[in-house]
Amino acid sequence: MELAALAALTLLLGALVILVALAVGRRKEEIREETEQAAEFAAEGNVVKGPVSKKQKQEKQRNRKDKASQHSFSHPLLAAALKSHSGNVTCLDFSSNGKYLASCSDDRTVRIWSTKDFLERDHKCLRANVELDHATLVRFSPDCRAFISWLAYGDTIRIFKMFKKEDGTLSFKAAAEDFPQKHKAPILNICIAETGKFIMSASTDTTIHIWDLKGEVLASINTNQMTNSYAAISPCGRFVASCGFTPDVKVWEVCFGKAGEFKEVVRAFDLKGHSAGVHAFAFSNDSHRMVTVSKDGTWKLWNTDVEYKKQQDPYLLKTVPCSSSEGTRVALSPDGRVVAISDGCNIALYSASTGELEEELHGVHSQDITDLRFDINGRFLASSGDKAIRVFHNAPGYRASIRDMQDMLKKAHNEGMKQRLQQQIREAQSALDTVLAAPVE
Repeated sequence: MELAALAALTLLLGALVILVALAVGRRKEEIREETEQAAEFAAEGNVVKGPVSKKQKQEKQRNRKDKASQHSFSHPLLAAALKSHSGNVTCLDFSSNGKYLASCSDDRTVRIWSTKDFLERDHKCLRANVELDHATLVRFSPDCRAFISWLAYGDTIRIFKMFKKEDGTLSFKAAAEDFPQKHKAPILNICIAETGKFIMSASTDTTIHIWDLKGEVLASINTNQMTNSYAAISPCGRFVASCGFTPDVKVWEVCFGKAGEFKEVVRAFDLKGHSAGVHAFAFSNDSHRMVTVSKDGTWKLWNTDVEYKKQQDPYLLKTVPCSSSEGTRVALSPDGRVVAISDGCNIALYSASTGELEEELHGVHSQDITDLRFDINGRFLASSGDKAIRVFHNAPGYRASIRDMQDMLKKAHNEGMKQRLQQQIREAQSALDTVLAAPVE
């Protein structure tokens, strides 16, 4: 009996030793990552003085080799290359106040970047660790005081709150509990409605879940598209849309009562016109325009500002040939003037009004592009596809704005209006000239 008890105690102690060793090893790895990051920032801001040791020379040579192996890309419109992630970046999101860009990676971190630093030499960021997992998707809350993430191994949503410490710096704290696991297939996207009333999650089967902010499922949608390829919430926070194997985009309205209580999800309208499955879609900031890109080799622009409750269908405004492939992403500038489409490692920028190809960016990343987003002001376009985030000036947006104001100037009869438009055209042209004259190093 004593021998059995002793054996059980020995096994228990052995298990405890193993758990402690694993925890210590994990913490050592985190400390190593943090030390490396601190060393990187220190190296950027400090110049080593005095004699250089043999070890330092070897370290420098190794760093040069590492840098040489990184993907090299340059372009006149490149505003910044953000490179703090040590793993592949899978998702990007700009905050609604225009101040931040969030990114997540398989390096077990979410990074928060300041958009005001994009044109600076240094691009420092704040880091939120994803304990025992990594995030594949990240989205800011409407008040920009929190973000949600999708956990790769946990297959669920985790909320992080952002708060200021006593020294004024931002920090992050994960919610006590993650959302319950509900999806049975790989996740495609998560979003928070700008109204703050609900969260959406969509998977590659035909499932979309509508959640409240506490993790309760309010409704589930079966898209009946055989498979989903993309889904999102409209910027106005009223609609959820999805696309997939079928050649249409389906849009639902998520309805709430006057007191803010959830009522139902009802079908609003469809975008019909493609001849093959739809890869992805995007909304303009006012939700009055949508752009879709399909396997049929075209992108289409739609007017979705319609009275769908009176059975009014969206208007097809334009159809334009383009290159696309599995995993293609599309972004529509907030003002609806520029369409950006990724195809593998490349990005094409089109004028939404004329359909003309304005810019082609080849080999932007060393791997297929995973995300493509305009900032809320339409100044920048950001892309991810490897360990780096590349941020581009939206030169086609400046050009489109100048063209629109020139058209308005021709029609203006009031002298004061003419002077204001002339001044705005000069300012926009000056901003465009500055952008084109200052490529990133």
